[in-house]
Amino acid sequence: MRLYLSSFRIGNHPDRLLGLLGTGRKTALIRNAVEGLPFRADSLARDVADLQQLGLNVTVLDLREPGAVERLPDFDLLFVRGGNVFTLRRVLADTGADTAILALLARDAVVYAGFSAGPCVLSPDLLPLAAVDPVGDLPNPVTTGLGLLDRLFVPHVDSPEHPETADCTRLAAQLEAQGIPIWRLRDGDVLVREGDQDDLLT
Repeated sequence: MRLYLSSFRIGNHPDRLLGLLGTGRKTALIRNAVEGLPFRADSLARDVADLQQLGLNVTVLDLREPGAVERLPDFDLLFVRGGNVFTLRRVLADTGADTAILALLARDAVVYAGFSAGPCVLSPDLLPLAAVDPVGDLPNPVTTGLGLLDRLFVPHVDSPEHPETADCTRLAAQLEAQGIPIWRLRDGDVLVREGDQDDLLT
């Protein structure tokens, strides 16, 4: 299994992402975590540019579009951008993309990467993230994650340039005070999984 999970944007270790990909370059930029949120087109263009600067061939993918989930095996990299983790989880469940992505990763047929909500959704239990991401407006929210990580992924900790850093830092401190293990990432940090090895790169 190959995962490249960043706190924000590409992170400080793009060479590891390219190493995971090998010669693969076909990239799906999945934007569904921002459904229903005020969304600036320039932030999507920024994400496309970040990936293209690495030499990747980028297709912006909306998982709700007809046939989008069936296209996932065509890509070498699934890059799932940030937004609201509960919005993203609802879309994954509604479209069957969660099952499709898990199957692709089980076969090591794709690299899963992304930042913020994209990695968070791989956690076992998403409910603690309600302290950061609004969940109340969603009908029938799904609070179980995909379970690929052994603990909650908490991004933007101690990252003063990010608007969510205060909430994320507070959540991380509360969970750690309760003895609950987490993946605690500052912006720039990346959690990489290659095979069965997890490395937190700062």
